[in-house]
Amino acid sequence: MKNKEIIDNIIKNEATKDDVLSLLNIENGNNEFYYLLEVANRVSRTEYNNKGYVFSQIGLNAEPCSKNCKFCSMAESNYMIDSNFTKTMEDIDEIKQEVYELIGDGTTDLFLLTTEDYPVDEFIKIGAEIKKMLPKRILLVANIGDFDLNTAKKLVEAGFTGAYHVCRLREGIDTDIDPAIRIQTIENIISVGLELYYCVEPIGSEHIYDEITDEIIRAKDYNVNIMAVMRRTPVPGTPHGSIKTINALEFAKIAAITRLAVKPSRSMNAHEITPLTLIGGVNQLYAEVGSNPREYKHKTDVKVKYTAKRVVDLLLDNGYCVDNKYCK
Repeated sequence: MKNKEIIDNIIKNEATKDDVLSLLNIENGNNEFYYLLEVANRVSRTEYNNKGYVFSQIGLNAEPCSKNCKFCSMAESNYMIDSNFTKTMEDIDEIKQEVYELIGDGTTDLFLLTTEDYPVDEFIKIGAEIKKMLPKRILLVANIGDFDLNTAKKLVEAGFTGAYHVCRLREGIDTDIDPAIRIQTIENIISVGLELYYCVEPIGSEHIYDEITDEIIRAKDYNVNIMAVMRRTPVPGTPHGSIKTINALEFAKIAAITRLAVKPSRSMNAHEITPLTLIGGVNQLYAEVGSNPREYKHKTDVKVKYTAKRVVDLLLDNGYCVDNKYCK
């Protein structure tokens, strides 16, 4: 099997664009497909010592965003959320309560999420207050719009240790954001010593393998320690609401290839949670509250979504150890 040889080779060597493209063209469900998942699963469990991670995220606002992403429920041009809200320092007690309720045992990284237009100075003030209440074991991560070098330095001073930032698939086509601006923000993150959390997203049926390959290779070139893939969730009423997303088999294949090609040293995630990816190299999952761009509701429904405890239980059920004391 040609692809089997490629899979075996990229474990020891750097993956090329041709390697990734060839693996993406594997037919879902055939022998090579299952070999790919088996290898990615084995590599992750060996290199990560069977350790799983819980990342938690809180959305601080739900309001029309000027960047008009065609897949987003909060785009100004097609706002689909059931109401608006913006949390500021005046709401810090409420935010802290959400943190207490969300993180629970097992959370290692807490993300604060806003839309592009949220005031960055207010975000930094909130982050500094949240940092004070966090156990030392929990890292604080920013998931916000583009920002300059000075802001990156302020994030570090406030106690943030990392930032989630990506150049999305079809950035500048499906969004009103110049890809060069996204890349400059990524450079700012790296230059001040913030850890870059990267992802290939949002993957839908509209994307061809060449596009997905380019973003996998970009992540590899950034040498990221924390990596993810995310499939696009169709939100009816948005420009991409009627375009199908990829199925679970396709998503698992992309996750496994990304895991092997990028070689993140700490964790590999697939979002939203799709159990099949847990046998394809994924060892990290998200719990969420507040707003997110994939829903109608202004507050993520934790009864439907995953709390930190549910994420821990799912990782344990798939044989991962979480925060040592949860090892089976």
